[in-house]
Amino acid sequence: MQSASDRQEYPAHWEADVVLRDGGTARIRPITVDDADRLVSFYEQVSDESKYYRFFAPYPRLSAKDVHRFTHHDFVDRVGLAATIGGEFIATVRYDRIGTDGMPASAPADEAEVAFLVQDAHQGRGVASALLEHIAAVARERGIRRFAAEVLPANTKMIKVFTDAGYTQKRSFEDGVVRLEFDLEPTERSLAVQYAREQRAEARSVQRLLMPGSLAVVGTGRSPGGVGRSILANLREAGYTGRLHAVNRAFPEDLRELDGVPAYRSVRDIDGPVDLAVVAVPADHVPEVVAECGEHGVQGLVVVSAGYAESGPDGRERQRALVRHARAYGMRIIGPNAFGVINTSADVRLNASLAPEMPRPGRIGLFAQSGAIGIALLSRLHRRGGGVTGVTGVSTFVSAGNRADVSGNDVLQYWYDDPGTDVVLMYLESIGNPRKFTRLARRTAAAKPLVVVQGTGTAPQGHAVRATRLPHATVSALLRQAGVIRVDTITELVDAGLLLARQPLPAGPRVAILGNSESLGVLTYDQCLAAGLRPHRPLDLTTAASAEDFRAALARALADDTCDAVVVTAIPAIGEGSPGDAELAEALRSAAEAVPGKPVLVVHVELGGLAEALSAAASTAPQAADQAPGGARRIRPSQQLPPTTPPEEPPATGPRLIPAYPAAERAVCALAEAVRYAQWRREAAEPGKVPEYDDIDQKGAAQLIDGLLARGQGLTLSTEATGELLGRYGIHVRPALPAPTPDAAADAARALGYPVALKATAPHLRHRADLGGVRLDLADEEQLRRAYAELTETFGKPDEVRPVVQAMAPRGVDTVVRSVIDPAAGAVLSFGLAGAASQLLGDMAHRLVPVTDRDATSLVRSIRTAPLLFGWRGSTPVDTPALEELLLRVSRLVDDHPEVVAVTLEPVVVAPRGLTVLGATVRLAPPPARDDLGPRTLPAY
Repeated sequence: MQSASDRQEYPAHWEADVVLRDGGTARIRPITVDDADRLVSFYEQVSDESKYYRFFAPYPRLSAKDVHRFTHHDFVDRVGLAATIGGEFIATVRYDRIGTDGMPASAPADEAEVAFLVQDAHQGRGVASALLEHIAAVARERGIRRFAAEVLPANTKMIKVFTDAGYTQKRSFEDGVVRLEFDLEPTERSLAVQYAREQRAEARSVQRLLMPGSLAVVGTGRSPGGVGRSILANLREAGYTGRLHAVNRAFPEDLRELDGVPAYRSVRDIDGPVDLAVVAVPADHVPEVVAECGEHGVQGLVVVSAGYAESGPDGRERQRALVRHARAYGMRIIGPNAFGVINTSADVRLNASLAPEMPRPGRIGLFAQSGAIGIALLSRLHRRGGGVTGVTGVSTFVSAGNRADVSGNDVLQYWYDDPGTDVVLMYLESIGNPRKFTRLARRTAAAKPLVVVQGTGTAPQGHAVRATRLPHATVSALLRQAGVIRVDTITELVDAGLLLARQPLPAGPRVAILGNSESLGVLTYDQCLAAGLRPHRPLDLTTAASAEDFRAALARALADDTCDAVVVTAIPAIGEGSPGDAELAEALRSAAEAVPGKPVLVVHVELGGLAEALSAAASTAPQAADQAPGGARRIRPSQQLPPTTPPEEPPATGPRLIPAYPAAERAVCALAEAVRYAQWRREAAEPGKVPEYDDIDQKGAAQLIDGLLARGQGLTLSTEATGELLGRYGIHVRPALPAPTPDAAADAARALGYPVALKATAPHLRHRADLGGVRLDLADEEQLRRAYAELTETFGKPDEVRPVVQAMAPRGVDTVVRSVIDPAAGAVLSFGLAGAASQLLGDMAHRLVPVTDRDATSLVRSIRTAPLLFGWRGSTPVDTPALEELLLRVSRLVDDHPEVVAVTLEPVVVAPRGLTVLGATVRLAPPPARDDLGPRTLPAY
C-alpha cells in the first residue's frame, strides 16, 4: 500500500522523447507503481556483470522489497526514470536525497545519490547520457544541487558517462569504490557537451533516413499510376543502390515481383533488415503499417499519405497518434503529407519522392515544408535555361510536409557537418522552435551559408508551432543576427544560393562593373548603390568588344586591390567580330580562375546560350557546337542533349562555375547578401564577451525574486521592489514620489530639490509628453502648483491621473530599453529612441540574450535614428558607452534569472556624460520547467 508521500501528483512534464546516439529514439518517463512487471522483465535481461556493477555483489534477481522500492517514489526526495522502447524498459536511473551523513533526507538537503542500469543490448547508444541530463534537470527542479555516485573501478563505461558530462566534479577512492561528486548547475562545458551530443544524435537520425541500405515502398499499386507506384518508379529510374521492396497487402499471394522489384504483402514478410519505409497508404491504414515496420525493426518512415492535421481537428489527433506510435518503436518520421526525400550521392542515388526526375548532383542542401514549393525549387535548380542557370545541383532534398517529427532543425543538424553540402537553402513556412533554430543556425552559418525564405508568421494547418508574441520583422532580424541570409522569395533564395555555392565570399562591398552595354552598366551601378554596396564607375567595353576584351578587362578588375567583386554585364552583339557564347564564357572563366579569391557574376539580357556556356565552361570535354563567324564556337540550346548516364557529382574543389542572372537587380541582390554574410562571418570569428561586473549581486537578486514569487504565480513589481531588484544589478532608477494632492507634490519637490518634473502615470498617459502628461523644468513651487492644476483640469482627478514628482535629469536623448521572454524565441533585448515618431516607424533593434559587448555596440547603432546619439546636425554626442553598459546589465539580469519575464526602462535619458533611468517596470513569473538549456527532448505530442 502506498504511503502518503508516494501519492504525489504524477509529473507528466518529465516525460520526453529523445534521440539516441545511433539516431533511434526512446521515451523517458517517471517510474510508477504500475511498472513492477516491466521492471522485473527488464532486470531479467540484464547480464550478471551489469548487475554486479550496479549492486557491487552478485544479484541475480530483484526481491519483492526491491521491486516495491524501485517503483514507489514521492517524485521529490526519491525519483526514478526509465528509458523505454515499445513500452518496455531498456534503462533506468534513480536518485535518493541524502543528508550530510549520507542517510535519506528531505529538503533543504540538496545532495542525492544517483545510480543507473542499462540493458546490455542497448549499451553504447547514449542512453545513460540522456538519462543523466533528464535526472539532473528533475533534481534541480526539486532543489537538489549536487549528485554523488559510487562506482566500481572496473565499471569504466559508467565512470565515463559521469566524467564526460561536463559538470564540475570531485573524485575520491575509498574501500575499493570510486566516489564521484558533481554539481548540477549547467556549465559552459556541460552545455557544449549536451549540444554536441544532440547534434550527433539528430544528424545520425536524419542520415539514416537519407542513406538507407534497404527500402520498402508500402502501398505500391498493382497497376501503373498512383502515388506508391510512382515513387517506386522514381527510385528505380534514379538508380537506387540499395535493396528495394514493393509492399501491398492486396498483392496476390503468388506475386513475387513488380517491375523487377521483389513484392511482398507485408513488411513482416521481407527477409533481412529494412532501413526506411515510404508509406503511401490511406491514413486509416497507416497505424497497421507503422506496427508492422516497428516490429520488423525499420529505422524510419517517410509518410506521404495525406489526411492528417492539414485536414482539421480529427486529422490533427490522428497525426499525434502517428508520432506517438512511431516513436514507441524508436522510429523517426518525415511527414505526414510529405513530398519525399532525395539524395543524389552516387553511393545512394535515392529519389524517394514524387519528383519525376532526379535533380542534378551538386552541393546544395534543400529543405521545403511545402511539396509545391519543393517542386518549384527543384525545377529552378535543375533547368539550365531561363532565369538563373546551371551553376550547381542538389546534394540532398527533404520535403517535411506537416513536419510532425523531423523538422528543419533536425536536417540542419545533418547538413552542419555533411561533407557533401556546401550551401543550405530552406523554405520555412513556419519555425516550430525559433530558439533552437537560431542556435543551430548560428553554428551552421559559421561553417557554410544558410539561406532562408521565412513564412509570414501564419503557420499552415498541420504544423506544430509555438505561439510567439514577437512581430514577424523582429524574428527575421534575430535570424539575420544568427548569420542567416534572410530573403523574401524563392527567386532570391535560388539566386543567392547559386552564387554562394561555387563562388568565394567577397572581402568587402567594393564592386567593379564592366560590360558591353553602357546603359546596363549604369543600371547595375544604381542597383549596387541602392543595396548598400560601393560600386566603381562602370567600364564600358562597347558593343564591339571581343571575348579577349572581356577577358582582359575582367583580369584587370580582379587584380585591382580596391575591388572585392566583379559584375560582368553582357548583351547580344551582332557582327563579324562579335564573340560567341562559348568563347565569351571561356574567356570569363579563364580570367576568374586566375584570381580565385573574388566572386564574379554575369548579368545577361536575352542571351540564353551564355548561361549554358558559363556552366559548361568549367568542363574540358568537347561541347556540341558549330563554328561561328570569327572562329567562335557557339553552343546552341537545341544541340545540348540530355546525358545518357547520371552526371558525376562536381567535386567540392572543382572549377569555379560563374552564375548568370537575367536582370541586374537579381545579381546585385544576391551579391549584397553575400557581402553581408561575409561580414557576419568575419565578426563571428571573433565573438564578443559577456562582461562581469563586480557590483552585481546575483545571489541577493535570486533570494529577492524567490521571496516575491512566493506571493503569487506572476506579478508586476511595485516601484520599490523594482528599484531594489534592478539595484542588485547596478541599475539605479531615479526616485519618483507620488503626489495625490498639490501639497504632497510641493513636499515631494522640496525633498527632491528643484527643478523637478511632474508626470501623469496613468496607463493612458504614461510617457506621453506629446499629450501634455509630462511637465518639465518646474523651477519653484509656484510653477509646480500651476502645472498640477493644469494637469488635473485637462486629464481628470488626481486619482485618475496618478501624478508623481521627480527630480530633473541632465538633458540628453530619451531612449527605451526592453527585454521580454518570448515563448518561442526566448529572451530578447530591444532598444530604440523614446517618442511617438520611433514607435510609429517601429524603429527598434533587437538581440538575443545573453548579449555580448559586441552585440551591445551594434544594437545601439542598428536603429535608423542612431545618428541622434552621435552628434547629428551639430548636436553634442551622448555617452553611448554608458548606454551599452546598461544594455549589458539588463541582459545579465534576464539571463541569470529566467523568472524575470519582462523589463522596461523608459525613458532612459542618455546625456553627454552618464545616463538616468527615469522609469522602470519588471514582471516576474515562475520559470518554465524546461527550456533550451534543459535536457535534450523532441517536440512533445
